[in-house]
Amino acid sequence: MLSQIIFYSAASGLLSLIGGIILLGNAEWVKKFSIHFVSFAAGALLAISFLDLLPESIEHAAEAGSISVETITLAAFVGFLAFFLFERLVLQFHYHHHEHDDQHLHATPTLLMTGDALHNFIDGVVIAGSFLVDPSLGLITTIGVAVHELPQEIGDFSILLHHGWSKAATLWANILISLTSVVGAIFAYILRDTIEPYLPHLLAATAGIFIYISAADLLPEIHARTKRDKSWHVIVLVFLGIAAVWILRNFVEGH
Repeated sequence: MLSQIIFYSAASGLLSLIGGIILLGNAEWVKKFSIHFVSFAAGALLAISFLDLLPESIEHAAEAGSISVETITLAAFVGFLAFFLFERLVLQFHYHHHEHDDQHLHATPTLLMTGDALHNFIDGVVIAGSFLVDPSLGLITTIGVAVHELPQEIGDFSILLHHGWSKAATLWANILISLTSVVGAIFAYILRDTIEPYLPHLLAATAGIFIYISAADLLPEIHARTKRDKSWHVIVLVFLGIAAVWILRNFVEGH
């Protein structure tokens, strides 16, 4: 059972990278249209938070019976504030170590990778829990996790490239982050009797993190870099990011 859990949790993370890997073959094109991908990513992160993570955390809380909606929203609020504080620490560190640099420093890649690591860790926990209930349910959950991660990973690749990361660094960073799902799966398997009550809180906190990244970092950057007469296509891409997550979510639920 454990070997199955490890294999499928690793596969779900790596399969979700397909879109981003394809993106790496068109680096110049990505550079030219990077703000468009950031717009797509902003919409996708918001949709993942409000249409996927928060509803799922509330559903788990309802099943538990002892967790209120207020507790779930508080966990999301804590995740949001925690990443605000984390970003201030990152920016303070950069200021002290790059005082003479003229380059604009941005904490978004660090925030994004940390949030993704937590998200993938929780995905691993969800996959392991599904397999412990029923192996066929575990397989369906694995496919669902991989599919709903696709638009987010495309956005992640584009954001890192947009902030000057090389193609190799972008690829390896995302591969390593994706494998945190394996860590989460093993963790859940070992502590399967104690972790389940806390899953709704972790999901809600992850939603708060992604809301912060999108609302505090990505959307302001879109406003700053987009001319008023050229903003319509950026607005469309934000809504396409939302639509992609909504469509994939409903496709998975329907199958």
